[in-house]
Amino acid sequence: MTATSAARSARRSAARSVPRSAARSVPRRNALRVLAVAVALVGTSTPALGGTAFTGTAFAAEPETYTLTVKHLDRAGRATAPYRTSVTGISGPGADTSVQLDAPSGTTTVRLPKGRYLLDSNLTSGLEPGGTIWTDWIVQPRLDLDHDTTVTVDARTTALVDVRPPDDTARFRHSGMFVEVTHEGATRTVNVANGSPNLRVAHLGPETEAGEVKQWFDVNWETGTGGYLLGRTFSGTRALTGLSKHYSARELATVNIRGAAGPGGAGTALVSLQPTDGASIGESRSISTPGTATFLVAPERGTWDIGVTVPRADGSRPNHYTADRLAVRAGTTTTHTFDGPVFGPALTDRPAVSRDGDRITADVPLLADGDGHAPWTPSFDTAYTSLYRDGVLVGAASGAAGRGEFTVTPGKAPYRLAATATRKAAAGATTRVNASWTFTSAATTGPTALPVSVVRFSPELTPAGTATAGSPLRIPITVQGAAADGRTRSLTVSASTDGGVSWTRLPVEAGAVTVQNPPAGTAVSLRAELTDADGNTLDQTITDAYRTR
Repeated sequence: MTATSAARSARRSAARSVPRSAARSVPRRNALRVLAVAVALVGTSTPALGGTAFTGTAFAAEPETYTLTVKHLDRAGRATAPYRTSVTGISGPGADTSVQLDAPSGTTTVRLPKGRYLLDSNLTSGLEPGGTIWTDWIVQPRLDLDHDTTVTVDARTTALVDVRPPDDTARFRHSGMFVEVTHEGATRTVNVANGSPNLRVAHLGPETEAGEVKQWFDVNWETGTGGYLLGRTFSGTRALTGLSKHYSARELATVNIRGAAGPGGAGTALVSLQPTDGASIGESRSISTPGTATFLVAPERGTWDIGVTVPRADGSRPNHYTADRLAVRAGTTTTHTFDGPVFGPALTDRPAVSRDGDRITADVPLLADGDGHAPWTPSFDTAYTSLYRDGVLVGAASGAAGRGEFTVTPGKAPYRLAATATRKAAAGATTRVNASWTFTSAATTGPTALPVSVVRFSPELTPAGTATAGSPLRIPITVQGAAADGRTRSLTVSASTDGGVSWTRLPVEAGAVTVQNPPAGTAVSLRAELTDADGNTLDQTITDAYRTR
């Protein structure tokens, strides 16, 4: 399984799909986009691209072209085929040129415009004892074509890539190596993906200018509970020739990805994990919910991104969650639980309510899960958001939980933003969220965050999202937004066991409240009323926040 000539597109355009073994194929990070560039060659009959002859004068404006001859040798030093070699322009007149050389003979000749190129060649060998198939990948980050040039791709120059986990029982899944070359502001990327551990690599040709080569290697190993995601990152003037690293357990960080299951929510979730930076192959697993996938990852690969898709018992559209740029450290364990109570409002790293000129926009995640992960497609039955200015309705929006855009008058005035979302009990804990914020605002000269807050409730619940009936339950409280970091003037928390008909005030002590749980099968609702240091307020109610058993 091989792939060549990849480039990485912009991230975060939409929720990710599951990464493939050969390359990441996700809407938010399309890592392996094959370069599609038309090639026109000058000459009378130049065999290239599988033996096809090209003629023409497409480079009449830049007539300076040269012949590139590429010879391919196997590990016995013989001319070899098959192979897959790409030559990709980086700068100069040939910057927009890309060719694939895969003729049946060991030598291919092509005529190309003057310029700097990136060459990579993938040779398949079966020379090892027992006929084991090996992949030899050779990369020349700097190929300056300013005269007729011959390049010899020699498998005998390669060295073994041997990166292994501390668990001898782990099963090899796949690996991927990516080389990115940047020169004169242009960046090109090539890669190889391998379905077996039999990979050898080598650098070819002169060094580049300082820091122009970046290289990533990822190799994934499977265990019964998850696996190992091992990787290295390099930067310099050369591509790698070989790589050896046998990890010990203390060099790795543990990432637990838990899929919870609310009432009626048991099923199969799909979890994925991949490095944030650089191109990568990532890894995915199916787990039964409630359940946990445990991955041991290499901290030197940087931060990590998690994706989780969880089913719905009623067969409706599943929820997709992400948690990006998770920092890890060797010897530590990090656990993220997805799709578990208490579902309620949460604030992320983007403004939840903002104003730009005379436009106020609300985008508050009303149904984030218990760990604060906001779903891409939250499950709800009805949603309604409205804005009032001086007690007069400005406008209302329905059909999108916590979202709305409103045009207001320029002058300074008090506002109240109210949002409601409801859903059936089968969708999981929390059947209704009501939140109301007050703040003062005037016209702005650009996008400006408005001072809103939310209160998060974080009790320790079972994997099914329930608490023990008849027992006291401590519920930690976190304030997010304008009232965070000691800017809370007042905070009142109440609980209800009759769906919000009556409420019992709970004292807030050491950042938590304690609820005496009702009999089994009862839902507990939670309410928070808050005023921040500047007088902005929040009134937030979560109906059926969790249930007892």
